[in-house]
Amino acid sequence: MGQKVHPTGFRIGVTEGWRSRWFAPKAAYAEFLIEDQQIRNLVNKRLNQTQPFAGCAKIEIERTRDEVKVYLSTARPGMVIGPKGAEVDKLREEIEDLIDRKVSVNIKEIKNPDMNSKLIALEIAQQLKRRTSFRRAIKMKCDAAMQAGALGVKIICKGRLGGAEMSRVETQKRGSIPLQTLSAHVDYAFATSFTTYGAIGVRVWLYKGPYGAEVDEAEPERRRPGRGPRA
Repeated sequence: MGQKVHPTGFRIGVTEGWRSRWFAPKAAYAEFLIEDQQIRNLVNKRLNQTQPFAGCAKIEIERTRDEVKVYLSTARPGMVIGPKGAEVDKLREEIEDLIDRKVSVNIKEIKNPDMNSKLIALEIAQQLKRRTSFRRAIKMKCDAAMQAGALGVKIICKGRLGGAEMSRVETQKRGSIPLQTLSAHVDYAFATSFTTYGAIGVRVWLYKGPYGAEVDEAEPERRRPGRGPRA
């Protein structure tokens, strides 16, 4: 049987940082864990599943003695913040009502969305919902990621692709994806497209290079597709 390991979970605590950063006694640990999951579900539903899609790629949570800090990484900070901060205030109030604690929301901008696996998966999921050709959507995103400087990208879609009666799998790959190398920075994410004919899953692996030498998300490097890393 295949032994599948989540690429991010495989590296957390070694080369990747924790997505939730807090300490709790045994009595409060379960409560905090459930609160974290409720916050993530609320933010994901609000920003990634309802229009206008703001595209939240990462949710990080920190806790102090009297406050919960939520850090949101997004490619469209203007949509999350809203006019005069109205939208982010509304989101903060919703989270406070949900967990009954003081909350602060901080927005981080992702300047190169083609180098973020979560944003790629969300974009493909939205295109599938709009009945775009799945092969064209996957191919365009693969090419865009390689153009942005990725050393490798793999995208897998599963489900009733194109509304077919029988579900199937479509895979496209460019470059190399070293899945067994812990020093390789492999960005992995998945998204679900809820279409009228069923749910379609989208998984994305993005290889950015070895840790410490990966391509910076903030400064996209334009080069010809299909080329390996520069010497």
